Amino acid sequence: MMKRAAGTDRTIRSLAGLSGASSSRVLNLAAIAEAEANNPGHREAPFFDSPVLNAAIIVKHRLRADEVDLFEQRRAIATKVIFPFERTDLRAGGRSLFVGQLYFESMLQDIGNYSEKIGMVRDLEALRILDKLPSLDPFLLREHLLTHDIAPHPCYFAISNADQERMFDYVVKEMRQLTSLALSRKTTRRETSTSKMVEALLSNSGLERLEPLRLTLQLEAKAFDDGVFSWRGFLYYKWSLEQHWPNIVKVLRHISAIRPLGKLDHDQIVFLNAMKRRLILGVKENTDDVRKILAVYNDAYSKLIVDHDPRVFREFLLSAPELFLELGEKIGAISHVTSFWQYRFPSDAPRLADGDELMSIFQDFGQSFGTAARIAA
Repeated sequence: MMKRAAGTDRTIRSLAGLSGASSSRVLNLAAIAEAEANNPGHREAPFFDSPVLNAAIIVKHRLRADEVDLFEQRRAIATKVIFPFERTDLRAGGRSLFVGQLYFESMLQDIGNYSEKIGMVRDLEALRILDKLPSLDPFLLREHLLTHDIAPHPCYFAISNADQERMFDYVVKEMRQLTSLALSRKTTRRETSTSKMVEALLSNSGLERLEPLRLTLQLEAKAFDDGVFSWRGFLYYKWSLEQHWPNIVKVLRHISAIRPLGKLDHDQIVFLNAMKRRLILGVKENTDDVRKILAVYNDAYSKLIVDHDPRVFREFLLSAPELFLELGEKIGAISHVTSFWQYRFPSDAPRLADGDELMSIFQDFGQSFGTAARIAA
């Protein structure tokens, strides 16, 4: 079979401002490798077996017109893997390929420096998992990989510095009652303790500052570390939903109102309208489900704060990962719809697209909600 080389990708320059970890759209393994250079866990439990792939940048990417033909089946979004020429200077550019494109395995074998094809098995499985996910948020990613017995070190699943900064004030409000229970004296001391707790909770380092809480919850160190990751995830999803809700409402209105350019026949119009209705319903149903799952967290946390009973919250932390797959998939699908729509149709530009493009976009959205097959039937 003819092999193709990965293409040179100068668009990596636009990623030069990325900071250390994952976001819903980007998994920046290059920055993580740089930040965790002295962490033996990063080397001993890598995300990918190939050192080259383990220093790549993975992006959920909207396909351009000249990229659609790289795939056997039409799609609007693909998972792009970028290999920087210089890990410490992204402005130098890099090579890239898409997961699942034509000749993908042969290209990956060449660029990943695999000695034999069997050595690619784990990395291929991990890449295909990433490609199926609607989002690259660290919590959803971790739980999906674990279900396939792929367990990279926790350093790969940190919240990005930018998201930590945006979340900080929100989480401070959430934690203020908790520190008030422990420190009922001076307000300034409570505020300082709350800030320190939030810093420890949102980062992978400094968990020793949460030791009093671990003792209160009567958890072993490993169970507590896993529980804190889950707690961080629920706070992240609560914050995400609150932050994105106005955009969700706006995008649903735009989807309902958009009309394709050019003429469509009757069957195309019926199909397109059915896809729009099903998509809007899917977003609303997912949002309702997300709120129900978050209510489980809210109830458990309330038992700890209001009733001063740590047992329910302890059990919640132990069982929280079971809720993560559903929660992450649902909020990831919602985030995918809103972020892509705003990227494709900026607020300062007219929303224009032909029928084929809209159907491609809606089909891609529908796959995130499991609706595409039902509509086609």
